[in-house]
Amino acid sequence: MQTNTPATTNRYALIIIGILYFTLGFVTWLNGSLIQFLKLACELKNDTQAFFVTSAFYMAYFFLAVPSSFILKKISFKNGMALGLLVIAVGCLLFIPAANSRTFSLFLTALFVQGMGLAILQTALNPYISIIGPIESAATRISIMGICNKIAGMLSPLIIGALVLKNASAIEEQVKVAVDVATKETLLNELAGRVIMPYIVMAIVLILLAVMVSLSKLPEIKEATEPVVDNDSIAVAKTSIFQFPHLLLGVLCLFLYVGVEVMAGDAIGTYGKAIGLPLDETKYFTTFTLCAMLVGYVIGIFTIPKYITQQKALFISAITGVVFSLLVFLTSGYTSIIFIALLGLSNALMWPAIFPLAIARLGRFTKIGAAFLIMGIAGGAVIPLVYATLKDPAGSFHLSNAVSFLICMLPCYLYIMYYAAKGYKK
Repeated sequence: MQTNTPATTNRYALIIIGILYFTLGFVTWLNGSLIQFLKLACELKNDTQAFFVTSAFYMAYFFLAVPSSFILKKISFKNGMALGLLVIAVGCLLFIPAANSRTFSLFLTALFVQGMGLAILQTALNPYISIIGPIESAATRISIMGICNKIAGMLSPLIIGALVLKNASAIEEQVKVAVDVATKETLLNELAGRVIMPYIVMAIVLILLAVMVSLSKLPEIKEATEPVVDNDSIAVAKTSIFQFPHLLLGVLCLFLYVGVEVMAGDAIGTYGKAIGLPLDETKYFTTFTLCAMLVGYVIGIFTIPKYITQQKALFISAITGVVFSLLVFLTSGYTSIIFIALLGLSNALMWPAIFPLAIARLGRFTKIGAAFLIMGIAGGAVIPLVYATLKDPAGSFHLSNAVSFLICMLPCYLYIMYYAAKGYKK
């Protein structure tokens, strides 16, 4: 009987992981549409409340990342992936009672549960894709996975926007002018009910994927077989994960990166609404950002590591992030929206570069190091909420939309430049 070669095994693993990255992207990039949907359906007073959507979702990573590493140690990477999918499915099913009652706190609970599942899934997926081949080409493999992720992310706002935000501008106007409470409630209940069937379908697909992964022949990555890379002898001498400065600086770098990625992807619609663009248009803006990210991933596949290193790609990406952020501030209208979308191009190669740079040379600390990095995803919970708070007309700051955006973006990209230049070496 013919046995599988390492190349065949790796190819099989890449296909399975690609499917999971597609799933991860589809669920994650629904948030941009959900922010606008829930603000209308739950009659939220301001954008600060609406951005608790991203806070609830991404904060789950902070709380579950380290426990996830221990879960993976007990049940293996493969079973951890299946478990993560099942937890996400539970979160999807929680949308049913949330929609029936139009209770914002229950929607946030559902999003937090989804985030829990994604934290488990991410904690398994990212080191897996980094370790399954040479560490110096990890950015290329992550870029391929990023294409799967961002294609799904491009599709999810289009699908959900068409299903749950159909004629959203008209409904928004009808709700504003409705004087009869019963009429207003009927409109909002009908709108909220639109999410039920899509999330039931998602839950079924996730459960089937969990079964598929658990029955698959994915090769298991053992700590004993984690790669020996540059200066791994140093890792052997370490006694604590806190003795790796390049990892700790990388966690902060990932925190800031995810924050700006969520700003460019999920907050672009809110930015558009703030400058007076209609909801029927802004509900699709996330797709523009993800199209730009897709272009960035394709560039990464053909250039890393053949023409530029992971570190150089990160440095160039950070520079373009600074430039595009300034251009968002200096322009207005649809032009500023175009530059926010172009930030997707800047952000595309950051995760593929930061993760392997930060996880390199950790040796037996690889799993816990990956968990620390996954905790950094909580940046998506914090930075968009800071943006909404700064520009809130009823808040203490009440800065302009453009100034609030710049304050949240520019320092993040400057720190990422530092990490690409020096931080990853420490």
